[in-house]
Amino acid sequence: MALSRFRRVTVAVAALSLAALAAGQAAAAPAPAPAPAPAPQSAGRVATIEDQVARDLARSLADPAWRSRVQSAAGSAGTALAPLAAASGTPAAHTLAETAAAADQKIATAKGLDAGLGPLLRVQLADPSMRAALDAGVTPLVATAVADDRARTVRAYDTAGHVHTLDATRVPGQPVYLVDIDTAKAMAAGSEVLSREFAAQGLAGTQAAGGWWATKIDSIEVSDDQEPWFKGAAEMFGLVTGFGQDGKVRVDSVAMPYLRYDGTVYNPNQILVNWSNYKYNLADVVLMEDDGDTNYLALAQAVAAVLLTIADQGAYIPLVNAVLAALPTSWWTDDPDYVESWYTLARTSSGRLNGATGNGWMTVAPYWVEQF
Repeated sequence: MALSRFRRVTVAVAALSLAALAAGQAAAAPAPAPAPAPAPQSAGRVATIEDQVARDLARSLADPAWRSRVQSAAGSAGTALAPLAAASGTPAAHTLAETAAAADQKIATAKGLDAGLGPLLRVQLADPSMRAALDAGVTPLVATAVADDRARTVRAYDTAGHVHTLDATRVPGQPVYLVDIDTAKAMAAGSEVLSREFAAQGLAGTQAAGGWWATKIDSIEVSDDQEPWFKGAAEMFGLVTGFGQDGKVRVDSVAMPYLRYDGTVYNPNQILVNWSNYKYNLADVVLMEDDGDTNYLALAQAVAAVLLTIADQGAYIPLVNAVLAALPTSWWTDDPDYVESWYTLARTSSGRLNGATGNGWMTVAPYWVEQF
């Protein structure tokens, strides 16, 4: 997401707000300031791994039988690379299957996930308009789905392993396969990591029994500039923050795998907030995006390090700025991990709610969840 126009202001406001919040609490419950959140190393590691696999895949496509198999399987939705290669039976694909499986494990580790999660890398045709040239027998190039929306060029490989520099602002005439991550699968596993780590840090509280009031998302949209051809679909998740029934800060992660494309209105009817888990009638929401390089464990630890220093003062305190201040610096440079935020969402909130940066909106409604 091209959100750089919001980030400088948002980071400055977040830092100032967190400083003021800390100053206001100093007399009641002094706490040492948390060390600056370390920048996760996943972005560079994941990009390097993907690039190596892209080059290996390009070389393997010199085998006509294997190239035909990929052509049949790799549509715009993508297909898991390691299983596809393992099932091919050709020598070139066999070697690639081993390389891709090892890469899957390394990427899972870099993202703070279980190394045994399974296939993560997938291959897809970069743009549907390339299908005609592919069907006509034009040999494709292979590139990676670059996370940086502002990239001017994209590096791709041919069957000899040679590098080609493609214009990122227009769709190439030659077919291009993209190697990227199955972010839907990674996000589902990442959501479990967030929940587990927040619970371990004491930020999850206890689950309420009986029926409860919720806030339900009826519709939601994220706006943005043009999305480049080399970008895969996004996968988003929300962090809902407030004070739990025990008076401690609480964070709940909410997976939103349906929220994939900018400029598209989705109608998920999804539960966003379970109000029985919160002490006050207000909560905040931060919308995040996994473009493939998000380290979920590092994210949870960074957020927890800051939120654990905030004490309940007997009144609701907005926590969005604290969450934003906890994000490592690298997430405000090239990576579009922060998308939007909503302050002081109330249990009675209904109708359209515009995000704080103007990059998204959602319509919500109170909803009673009956327990049988």
